[in-house]
Order: sequence, then structure tokens, then C-alpha cells
Amino acid sequence: MQTICHSGVRSIAAKIQRQTVDLSSFPDLVVIYLGMKVRTSGGLKTLISFGPKISAAVKAKPDGLLLHESILYSLVPLHTGMRQYWRDFQSLEKWARSLPHQDWWTSFVKDSGGTGFWHETYFMRGGMEAIYDDLDQLVGLSRFAPTSPAKGAMFSARQRLGVKGESTVPAPVNEEPS
Repeated sequence: MQTICHSGVRSIAAKIQRQTVDLSSFPDLVVIYLGMKVRTSGGLKTLISFGPKISAAVKAKPDGLLLHESILYSLVPLHTGMRQYWRDFQSLEKWARSLPHQDWWTSFVKDSGGTGFWHETYFMRGGMEAIYDDLDQLVGLSRFAPTSPAKGAMFSARQRLGVKGESTVPAPVNEEPS
């Protein structure tokens, strides 16, 4: 129902249920967006093969994973992904540096299988970091911010973020090519 107020501006006289969230129980919340984009015909097979692996990993309920949501970014070219909410960086880092993620990452670094991969990570306490691998087009933050090679200290999310201390688990992939 529309009404006209004293200023002559039309307004909608409908009730909108607005809600917000209380994140005080999650002071170290981390939100990560991930994407995999098909670049070649073989990339479709690579992308499809990850579906069951990711589903199994989420079903295993890794410590610290609060929520996992699947996302379809585009159909052409096929570009899918996910958004995950983690209790804290340490939980995310521990999972990312262990199996099965360690195997996925090791395999991808050797051969992207006709796909491109990226992630962007956002922190409740401030800070963001991102990585873009084997993409033929810029996405997300890289569309407006300068990029640089992810080598040396920039090879690690911990280093890109400037998180103090050492990881409690070894890196899933050695930076040096094998």
C-alpha cells in the first residue's frame, strides 16, 4: 500500500522485518570467499571432481567451521565457489594446512587442471587478504587494487595478514617448485 506523506514523497506502508546479528560471541570471526573458475574444457572435469570432496570435508565438521554456503558466480564461464564462516584464523589455518586440503592444494599448485582459483579473507578484528591463482580475468579485490606475485612472505596467508607468531602446523605446500 502506498501513502503520500506531508512532503509529497511516496512511501511504502508495508512492514519490513529488519534484523541484525550480535557477533559479540565471535570476536575473532573470519569470513572467506572462495572461487573456482573453469578456463578450459578439462577444467569442467576438475571443478566437478571437487564437489564431492568439498561436501565430504564440510560434512566432517572441521573444528572452527561455523557455516559453509555454496555460491554460483556465473554460468558462462562456469565459476562456482563458497563462503565460509570460521570461529578464528587459527581454526581456518589449521584446516587449510591439513588433509584433505593439503592434498588439494599440493595437486593444484602442480597443475591447475584448467581452472583458476581464488580466495578473499575478511577478519572481524580488521584486515583482509587474498590470493588469485591461474585466473584469466581479475576478480574481487584484484579488479581495483594492485596485485603482486605471491612469493616469499606473500606465499602465506599468515604473512599477508601480518598475523603474529608461527603456525602450529606446517605449510601444506612448499613454495619451491619440485
